[in-house]
Amino acid sequence: MKDLIFYTNPMSRGRIVRWMLEEVGEPYDTVLLDFASTMKDASYLAINPMGKVPVIRHHDTVVSEAAAICAYLADAFPKKNLAPPLDERGPYYRWMFFAAGPLEAAVTAKALGLLAPPEKRAMAGYGTFETTMDTLEAAVAGREYVAADHFTAADVYVGSQIGWGLMFGTIDKRPAFTAYVERLRARPASLRATALDDAALPKKS
Repeated sequence: MKDLIFYTNPMSRGRIVRWMLEEVGEPYDTVLLDFASTMKDASYLAINPMGKVPVIRHHDTVVSEAAAICAYLADAFPKKNLAPPLDERGPYYRWMFFAAGPLEAAVTAKALGLLAPPEKRAMAGYGTFETTMDTLEAAVAGREYVAADHFTAADVYVGSQIGWGLMFGTIDKRPAFTAYVERLRARPASLRATALDDAALPKKS
């Protein structure tokens, strides 16, 4: 087994981590898990009690949650330059965890028909869906990358969240969003990751 193990399912947020792993370019083993069976086995629950993917194991370190995995991999392999210098990381942390927090919460709440009513908006981290979308648009409009003057792990995570939202209709197709995602999807690592995950999808009978 390689030093880096990737637990995933191609129909999950594991696609985000697959892309990040391809950007990192280090060898890794992939363990494909099924939602209804192997993800709930005791052996996997010992790794992630949530019974979800993605997860990575790097030597003796286990990391779950896609945004955390992206941040970890950027730090574990610094020569890949996937995180800005520490004194320039404010936007990097801000936008990666904005996408993992308010953005995902707002998109999920809208999809479920559970957006916070006006009198309870102060309790929701995203405030309103419209404010969240406007804030996100301002972050990527007119910029090649969201958090630095070069591509970083924040682009992997933010770009993935926007890409999924555009695909499933949960994020408006604003020009700034589509332009940003199209640039990122053209990256060789993104294309490789998509091909690998598509090849791992269950075969239609």
